[in-house]
Amino acid sequence: MSLEESSRHVIDFVRDHQAWAAPIVFALAFAESLAFLSFVVPAWAVLVGLGAMMTSGGIAFLPMLFAGALGAALGDWLSYWIGGKFKPSIGRLWPFAQHPQLLFRGEVFIKKWGVLAIFIARFSGPLRASVPIVAGMLRMPWQPFQIANFVSAFVWVAVLLQLGDVSALAWGWFWEHVVQRF
Repeated sequence: MSLEESSRHVIDFVRDHQAWAAPIVFALAFAESLAFLSFVVPAWAVLVGLGAMMTSGGIAFLPMLFAGALGAALGDWLSYWIGGKFKPSIGRLWPFAQHPQLLFRGEVFIKKWGVLAIFIARFSGPLRASVPIVAGMLRMPWQPFQIANFVSAFVWVAVLLQLGDVSALAWGWFWEHVVQRF
């Protein structure tokens, strides 16, 4: 099943079962932020799609924002913990055994940007998968990591949801004022 098909199934499910919106957003954001699942669960497409339903479908922004941010922050937190706890064996696990450059790039990125790397990496798929686990491996101080982790999680989810919402509003305006006039 393609990314588009998977995303469509989840969005259709939420359209029919809106009470599940926040738990699904939590689970997807958690999976996309967890080092080992982020490669197979691209939640950003669903978050943008659900954001497009906020105005038209009556889905509330704040529950999805808090659920998504909490899921994303917990995914990075767990990745950080795994990196600190299992540092010697991380490179032998999938996906890092097949792509060792991910750990190397994450380390270089953290050494260049420090704690700001946690915030920046949230917005880049490959970095989002490796930077938190490398931060744990490098023993980045816990408090600065968590501050950057939680702040970036809220900003990331808000941007994706609002991107979908603004896109839906723009498309609606374009459809009504341009397409239907022809």
